[in-house]
Amino acid sequence: MRPFLSLVATFQSCRHHLPNHLAPKRLGFLIAMSSKALVVDPFCFRQFSESEASKTYGGSVFSESITEFENIVNEQYDGSKLQDGYAPFCKHIFIPNFTDEKVNVLEITDDNQHHLRTSYEARNEKELPVLTRYFPRDLVVSSDNPLPVAEYLDLILYSREQINKENKAMDKEIDKETAPWGIVSIKAQNVDHEIPMTPITSMRNALGKEEGGSGVTLERDAYMAAYEFWNKHANIS
Repeated sequence: MRPFLSLVATFQSCRHHLPNHLAPKRLGFLIAMSSKALVVDPFCFRQFSESEASKTYGGSVFSESITEFENIVNEQYDGSKLQDGYAPFCKHIFIPNFTDEKVNVLEITDDNQHHLRTSYEARNEKELPVLTRYFPRDLVVSSDNPLPVAEYLDLILYSREQINKENKAMDKEIDKETAPWGIVSIKAQNVDHEIPMTPITSMRNALGKEEGGSGVTLERDAYMAAYEFWNKHANIS
């Protein structure tokens, strides 16, 4: 564990045993000494309603401001609960959903499969468009058939080093942010474990940083596990 994250975890485990006049409020003291543990990466701004990009984003969009969201997740952050992602630079942390965001994945059934749609999409101007499959929200969600509010938020994190590498490969300006983890995606879901990334995302990652991927080689077993899930489910957009 990185020194800062270890310090955060140690502080969180002992802060309740300190006298009130010595115990800083949550992580405020550590944040003042150093960077926050978690910050929302610009790639993830599209998931917040304050960002113009949210108007064309089909996934979960949060009404909380980016600053408010960062403050809350840093208060709840516990470095000992980081879970491994698909590569060494990727981690997940699962926290109770403190927003009103609803789940964004639907099981494909005989009754709804005719609503499935496909389109070529790129997440930003630097990426190659890839084929995606989804349910249009207005066809599967209504006042009589609402989606449930998610129980958890899956914060998908990339290390600062990886974020800088990808920005450099795509000729983006290197962010001066020093927080060890950037939140690159947020999934609202009902389970406290990782839902596999879509197979097409695995393929995009394998394309390399220059095309908007992470450069991680595709692993057949992980790809097939993703296929098993997404062959029976689709995002709502």
